[in-house]
Order: sequence, then C-alpha cells, then structure tokens
Amino acid sequence: MSAFDARPLTEPVDRRAARDFARRLRTDGRVAKLFGSSTIVAIVVGGFIAVVFGGMFLSVFVSILTSFLSSGGEDAWIGVLVFLVPLVVIGLVAPLAIFGFVRGISGQNVRWYRLDGFARANGMSYVPVLANPALPGMLFGVGSGRQASDLVRGEKPRFAEFANYRYTTGSGKNRTTHTWGYVAVKLDVPLPNIVLDAKGNNSLFGTNLPATFDAHQRLSLEGDFDEHFALYCPEGYERDALYLFTPDIMARFVDHAAALDVEIVDDWLFLYAKRDVSTLDPATWAWLFSIVGALLDKLAQWGRWRDERLVAAPTAEATSLAASGSRTQASPFATSAALLRPPPGVARQGRRLTRRVSWGSIVAGVALIVFWILSQTGVLDLIFR
Repeated sequence: MSAFDARPLTEPVDRRAARDFARRLRTDGRVAKLFGSSTIVAIVVGGFIAVVFGGMFLSVFVSILTSFLSSGGEDAWIGVLVFLVPLVVIGLVAPLAIFGFVRGISGQNVRWYRLDGFARANGMSYVPVLANPALPGMLFGVGSGRQASDLVRGEKPRFAEFANYRYTTGSGKNRTTHTWGYVAVKLDVPLPNIVLDAKGNNSLFGTNLPATFDAHQRLSLEGDFDEHFALYCPEGYERDALYLFTPDIMARFVDHAAALDVEIVDDWLFLYAKRDVSTLDPATWAWLFSIVGALLDKLAQWGRWRDERLVAAPTAEATSLAASGSRTQASPFATSAALLRPPPGVARQGRRLTRRVSWGSIVAGVALIVFWILSQTGVLDLIFR
C-alpha cells in the first residue's frame, strides 16, 4: 500500500462531471438531497416570516423617510442616508451569501468527485457519508450525532478503511463537536483489547482519547517504546501483549505511527488521529499508506495467537466430538486435538480494558460545582466588587 496513484486528488476537474456525480449520489440516497423536505419547509417558513416582517419594516421605514423629506433641510438628507445605507448593505451581503453558498456546494461536489476517483484509481471504493458506523472502537460509542465521512475502503490484501469522524457531547452552550480521523484494519482473529496512547499528541491534562484506563493495566515494554506510547492491556494478558508486540513490531509503530493513538479491539486494529485523515492532500495519503503497508506484513503473525484461557471451555465442536467418541475410532484423537488447540477468540476478561474517570474531568466537574455555589451565594459579587 506504499505506492499509490494520487493524480485524481490534484489534476484539473470538469465541474460539470463533478456536479453530475454529486447529483447521482443524491439520487441514489448516498448523501442527503440538497433541498430535502425539512430544508424546503425551513425555506418556506423563513420566506413567509421575511415577507411579513419585511413588509412591516419597509412600511415603517417609508413613513419615517417621508416625514424626514417633508421637513426639508438637513433632516431630508439624514432620512435619505438612513434609508439608503441598509439597502446598500443588504444589496452587498445578499449576493455574497448566495455566492458563498453556491461555491460551497461546488467545492463539496469536487471533493466527492476527487476522492471517488482516487479510490477507484487505487482499487478501492468510496462512501461519502455513513451514520453510526458499526465499529467496536472507543470512539464509536461516545456522544450523539455520530457520523463518518469520506470513507475510502480497500479489500486487499486485507480490509482497511480510512475515514473522518464526528460526534457531539453536551448540550446547549456546553455542546462540543469532536473531530477525529481513523484507519480501521481488519485482523484475522479477535485479540485482547490493547491501547497504545501516543504521548506526542497528549494535552497538558493527559490523554486526548475519549477514555482513560486503570493504571494497573499499564505495561512497560523494552527499548524506547515507552517514550512514545503508554501501552494498556487487560490484567493477566501481559504475556500475550509481549507476544503480539515483538521488538520488530514495536519498532514499526515507533517509526511510522508515533503520532497516532492505536487500539486493538475484537478483530480490528484502529489508528486514531485528532484531525481529518481522508483529505485531498497527497502527502497525507502517502503517510497513511506507508503506515498500513509497514504493519500489514507483521499482522499475519497475530493471526496465530490463541487465548489459552479458552482451553478450559471446550467449543461446541469439541463437545460434540467427545460425545460421539465411543462410536468412532478416530474421534478420541480429534477430541484431544480440539481441546489442546484453543479456538480463535478472547476470554471475557480480556475483551475490554477497565476504564476510569480521568482526573481532568473530575477537576473540571468540581470547578463547575464550586463556581455555581459561589455565584448563587453572592460570594463572586463580593470578590469582584
């Protein structure tokens, strides 16, 4: 995945072709229609309000202007200025707003067209928008209004998805939109929930991830890996993490993905960035493809990992073989093999890390409570008087 064709991202675009492509997306229901039913209702209601209140405002304005003009002298010129200035402002702002709206739509059409062409040129597919992506990573179950956009997907040599992601938390004045980009790579087998919190993108208050984890799950690795990442794995899975993160794999994460947070959950590997990753910038795609390409040939060995804790819980197939063992000559050997080799999967205690509330959230919550108490009791007035 290190070599790719970036020409569709930069070569000249036929605006008519981009507009036709966007029209097909809306017709097929892959993106929302430009003027949906809710938009039409809003325009009709807004137009009705504008006409009613605009007419009332204009009649009042004309009566005031008439009184100024009938008075003569300097008051007449004041009336003319008072009447003309708003008209000039409206005359300038309205065309600019319309131009900005049309240009924004045209820019979005070109973006969709370029990314679709880039995906097809590289044997991939493009999805403009996807609500509530069904992925198990820590980002995808937080907040509301969850939406992935500009998804570029490849199937070979294994499934990989590059996309931007938005979700919102809070409400009213405290409403916040969170912007992320992610790369999702499908693994061969489910693995323990492991998180690599990149230290280079953390804030003053610690991790930038939407979840924090109990410190007793922190595992220190050899070399300079700990200088770049804080690795968390479920208790009891330390030896398994060491099996998965061999020195050569650690080196690849440090060399290629030190600016990204990493999560392994179920049979997925996620790379998280606190910005868009699906862009029109060829350099960004070269960087992302180099990361995935560097990891792909090492992920195959992860497919051989098995959770020994599952040996104590025979599979349905092994149980069936054991039940029929007295009737077939080869079944005792098949049963032994099935019980000695654990099936793909992760025991319950290794499927998810234990989370905790971050100190930053606790401090912010306490500060808000104290501020509310001080403001209600009048102490703030005394302090700032």
